Amino acid sequence: MDKFEKAFAHKANIGYVVAGYPNLNYTRDFINSLDGSALDLLEIGIPYSDPMADGKLISVASFHAVKAGVTTDSVFDMLATTKTSKCLVFLVYYNLIFAYGEDKFLSRAKEVGIDGLIVPDMPFEESEEFRAKCDALGLALVPLVSVTSGERAEKIAAAASGFIYVVGTLGVTGGCQEPVARVKTLVSNLKKHTSLPLAVGFGIKTNSDVRNAKSYADGAIVGTRIVDWTTNLSVEELNREIAELFKD
Repeated sequence: MDKFEKAFAHKANIGYVVAGYPNLNYTRDFINSLDGSALDLLEIGIPYSDPMADGKLISVASFHAVKAGVTTDSVFDMLATTKTSKCLVFLVYYNLIFAYGEDKFLSRAKEVGIDGLIVPDMPFEESEEFRAKCDALGLALVPLVSVTSGERAEKIAAAASGFIYVVGTLGVTGGCQEPVARVKTLVSNLKKHTSLPLAVGFGIKTNSDVRNAKSYADGAIVGTRIVDWTTNLSVEELNREIAELFKD
């Protein structure tokens, strides 16, 4: 069983953190605590100065990390000192990958234990070559699909690997969810075209939101709320809050 299969063996609890926020030691300690965490999969955002898919809170956290000197290299170096059996996925903007060099970036990601990537600013129609490089290294390229994807959704789902990230809002992270009926319909339609698990993110903030998302999808993704907690909570306190957030 690979790490994605293990993560989605039951309804998956998925979290997101900004690498290097509030500092790299905190991120390292949190990743090293994951085996005892309620999370099944962690998305790790590489700080970027213009994160177009992110709302204000995550954007501020990302900018804080960039200003503090967190770079792609320092994120890789930090990850090289971590150990977890849980599934790890980068959320990274393509400009960072391009600046680093595609082949070098993917190779290092594999070396430090990353299992997949989410690249929110890479159009599906321009991803074939990059997807092939990911496949060759055994890295999943996880797509984002929203209610506005239309007919493209079927093609995106067919080419996906790892899991499919279903976007639950029309805006950026931290916003209000779309009417649940629309998201449910999207999930139902996608299940006709893929056997991969589908996880809902964007706008998932409370235990009630998590329970609702997991009632019709294969997992729930929480980002903004967790990043907010990292501002003031210790790693131990953060894990307690996460356990309550994802409590059945």
